[in-house]
Amino acid sequence: MARLRRPLSILAPFLIAGVLLSSCGVGGAVTEARESCRYVAKALLIQKQSTSPGLSAEQKTTLQANALAELLKGTQSAANATSMDGSWNALQTTINEAERVPLSDVVASLTRICLVADSTSPYLN
Repeated sequence: MARLRRPLSILAPFLIAGVLLSSCGVGGAVTEARESCRYVAKALLIQKQSTSPGLSAEQKTTLQANALAELLKGTQSAANATSMDGSWNALQTTINEAERVPLSDVVASLTRICLVADSTSPYLN
């Protein structure tokens, strides 16, 4: 029994460290996703402002460009989240899609993904 305790006592710190470090990766991914979602929230607010009645075409275009610029600021954080945890690929992909389609087409997806990121159990289902 004494021979068995010694190897276990040597391995225990490494096992514990491994578990703790692996959980940090998931937490880090969530932190990065939430960072990205802060930009998403700002972008969606600006996008909503661009649909206000009474704006000129130029004002709408400027607001939509500003919304896209704000959204794209979240690209790096979304990429970091995806690198740590591939389940955040939806966030990164949806942000990137906004460069190809009108932002209004991805509002629902971004809203849903960020609701998940900001929830108490931030895991995409």
